[in-house]
Amino acid sequence: MATKQIAPGLFEISLGAVNLFLLESDDGWALIDTGFPNKADQILKAVQELGKQPTDIRHIIVTHAHPDHIGNLAALKRATNATTYSHPADTAIARAGGNFRPLTPAPGFINGLMFRIFIRPVGPLEGTEIDQEIGEGDLLPIAGGLTVLHTPGHCAGHLSFFWPRQQLLFVGDACSNLPRLGWSLGYENIQVGQQSLARLAKLDFDLACFGHGKSILHDASAQFRKQWL
Repeated sequence: MATKQIAPGLFEISLGAVNLFLLESDDGWALIDTGFPNKADQILKAVQELGKQPTDIRHIIVTHAHPDHIGNLAALKRATNATTYSHPADTAIARAGGNFRPLTPAPGFINGLMFRIFIRPVGPLEGTEIDQEIGEGDLLPIAGGLTVLHTPGHCAGHLSFFWPRQQLLFVGDACSNLPRLGWSLGYENIQVGQQSLARLAKLDFDLACFGHGKSILHDASAQFRKQWL
């Protein structure tokens, strides 16, 4: 596990294959996504290494309800008593800890091969309550404001977030940057996913943070436009 600062008030917690993001806010910190199951202790240790206690996390935001993003949601909610957020289309999955919708491989031979290697069925997770359902156009009063963008395709309830303060886009799994900017390995609906990416490519942002892969720290929207428009 590695923790690094991406921008003022923003830290990336890498759990190897998946990244989480810890965002400083005046009314307590926000955690975006929770990683694969059984990693809650590692995440809380990373938080403590940043000089914070579990109860300093007041918000846990879910980009989408796949096992590598809600795997520690229940445990972290218990430890922090944070308010939890997700899109209505994925709320039932997070609450049940299961009933995941199927994915199909992204285009390309390598994506298909990697999909078969890495995308495996996951048994039921511990479910937890979602306190607040959020969707397109909502403004979360966190860190000066996070704009909610509904970006389905990879998942019907997939959300991305624009942070104007740093001109930064939290991409989630709408696409990946592993090893370069491109598709995520799988999608519930690839055509809808492509539409979401074309929409993101029309925005202006300097930095982009991904669930999978390295953050882009400069001229990120230009790279998105080149790839998706």
